[in-house]
Parts: sequence; C-alpha cells; structure tokens
Amino acid sequence: MTPAGRFIKRAMDIVVAAAILVVGWPILAILAILIRCDSPGPVLFRQERAGRGMQPFTLYKFRTLRADADPFGTSPRRPDDPRLTRIGRVLRETSFDELPQLWNVLRGEMGLVGPRPLYMSQARAFTPRQRRRLDVRPGLTGLAQIQGRGEVPHEDKLDIDVRYVEQASLRLDLKILWASLAFPFRRKEAYQKWH
Repeated sequence: MTPAGRFIKRAMDIVVAAAILVVGWPILAILAILIRCDSPGPVLFRQERAGRGMQPFTLYKFRTLRADADPFGTSPRRPDDPRLTRIGRVLRETSFDELPQLWNVLRGEMGLVGPRPLYMSQARAFTPRQRRRLDVRPGLTGLAQIQGRGEVPHEDKLDIDVRYVEQASLRLDLKILWASLAFPFRRKEAYQKWH
C-alpha cells in the first residue's frame, strides 16, 4: 500500500471507529448490562495480543465465557459449548463481542481490516513467511474471517493473512468490510469464498 493509501486507511479507521462508538454507545451500554445480568464477572475481557512489529497490546472484547473458564483454552466452536454464557452465544454468533476493539482501533493498536491479533506465544512460533502478518496492524476483521472464520484451519488462516499483507489495498479493505457487514446475518455455509 502506498504512503497515501496508508494515510487514508488510518483516517478511515479513526472516523469509522469514532462514529460507531458515538452513535452506538446506547447499544454498547445495553449489551454491558445484559452481560452483567446474565452471569457474574467483568463485562470486558482483556488479553495481551501481538500487534504490528510484535508489539504487545491489550485487546478488549465483551466477555462471552463464564468467569471461571480458562481464557487461554480452545475457543468455542459450537453454540452449545458449556463455557459460553447465554448472551455470550448471541454475541459470538453476531460478532458483537468484538465491538470494544473499536477502542483499540482509535488507539492505533488495530485497524478496521487486517489479520486478527493472536497470542504472543503463537506469534513467536511463526515461520519467517508467517511473520509477515505482523508487518501491518491487526484488524477487527480480515480476509481470513470472510473466508469462513472458525471453519478455516489455523495454518490456512495464517497463509490467507500473509496473502492479505502481500495484496493490501484500499479496494481490498473496502471489499472485506462490505463482506464482513453481512456476516452476522448469514448462515455459515453462505460465507463468501475469496481466492
């Protein structure tokens, strides 16, 4: 991406994230109340992740698991996972649990589009090629997410992330954002495949 493209991308990140937080704060407040009423524990889930250039940062999400669940355990793959709270199931299915990461976007730790941020331990195990995914800010959504989210094997996701870095452009970002907007309302088998 050209320097001008990177400037426009960052400006778009700030404008869109700020607009959603300002307009959507009542929805965020309602979700926070529902989480507190549904199960004991904090509203927000915080965890250290690897950012651009391997810089660690604190990622924010709405809590979807019971407070006693292992935060480093395998992520739930089915809605009937007993670790999920009732509201947590809905948040996961709609991806609304990711909304607090708009704060990470405003802080410059993430962008709207990019590879999803992984654990520091996972990043340390990357191959030299996989490490290229750390050349850009991690994203709220990315190319791997619109290709199937949890249905795509981990190694394939890493390969898709590297392809995103190699092909990064504003046009590709807009396509990914457009496809991501439809995901909470589409069935898993209807996920669009990008090649």
